[in-house]
Amino acid sequence: MELEELLRVMDRSAANLSKLDGVWERAQAFIPTAPSLGTHPEYEDLKRAWADLLPGLPPIDGWTITDALPDIAEMGQSFIDYLEIGEPPTSVHAAGEKPGNDLNEYRYRLNRARRRAARGRLQELVSTVDVALPLVVHNVSRDSQSILVNDHTEQIMIAVGEIERLLGDTTERTGRWADLHRHMRFSQGHDWHDICEFDWPSVRADIEAGALGDSDPLPIPDIDLGHAASGQLTGSATLALPWDRLNDDGFERLLYDLLRSIPEHQNVQWLMNTRAPDRGRDISFERVLRDGTGGVRNERIIVQAKHWRSKPVNAPAVNETVIAGKLWAPPLVHGIVIATSGRFSSDAVAWAERHNSEGVAPYIDLWPESRLETLLAQRPDIAAAHGLR
Repeated sequence: MELEELLRVMDRSAANLSKLDGVWERAQAFIPTAPSLGTHPEYEDLKRAWADLLPGLPPIDGWTITDALPDIAEMGQSFIDYLEIGEPPTSVHAAGEKPGNDLNEYRYRLNRARRRAARGRLQELVSTVDVALPLVVHNVSRDSQSILVNDHTEQIMIAVGEIERLLGDTTERTGRWADLHRHMRFSQGHDWHDICEFDWPSVRADIEAGALGDSDPLPIPDIDLGHAASGQLTGSATLALPWDRLNDDGFERLLYDLLRSIPEHQNVQWLMNTRAPDRGRDISFERVLRDGTGGVRNERIIVQAKHWRSKPVNAPAVNETVIAGKLWAPPLVHGIVIATSGRFSSDAVAWAERHNSEGVAPYIDLWPESRLETLLAQRPDIAAAHGLR
């Protein structure tokens, strides 16, 4: 079956599901929750409408909704019968809740099937945009107001449109989607630089999250782990991680998940500091410090991610980050963590050590790739979830 044909069927199924939602919303008011007698003409019409709509839900992995709406006259009588014998009417309540539960189950399966259908094509489209974007801004000045219309811009616009079609309503759009579409519409040189530097990395993370839902397992080979572990194993384990698999936004999301996994960290949250020198998105958290006397205090920490692979983080970059971090006060910023997927230059390390020796806030903590790899070795599930294992 063609992908577009399948999507059309899914779209119509979603529309039929929405109609059933409307029928059930009206029908719920008639569902008895206590002893009663008889039925209602409006409810009987709703039962007929429900039955008419059910054929519009094709099976998903062999399952679909087949049950009619419950008979409210029988339900009311069942409440009376259970009351007479002194037993709780658990099964009657369950029958009244089943249509809503079935709708939720079908919606879940439909969204999962759409993600499954779209995943391969989404990966192709993301790769298309990844390749074309640098070609669009190549040799174009950062402040250019020239309208850019060429094969690469057209290719990107078509790819983004198809991505929207594939995702449908299955993906939460938390990234810069509106900015992306606005910049593509104006299509000036500086707009495409914004797309390349800010909009696309943000949107790309949403696409990746939408293509693989929380309930979708990571790909696993056909293997029995117990048998494999008992066999003769060769080679050695590696601490190094393939950092190039992540873009800037993916690196930030990895750090966010890593920080949340540490028990001494509380209130981990995203920040957006447009005044920062690199216009990057920071992360903040509260570090809980406990002493042997039972005393507890919290320190406010700001984290900035630097996914720098081609060059080390140098002293000027550390200095700029410290200045930017101070903009988040008040409350007082006690410490700044600079985390990089690369390394720090010797002058950056010396600058941080000299600053920390002065004893003034904020304290600077440098996290090079080696430290991140050690932390993620202790939390392999996070590394795997972000495609690093």
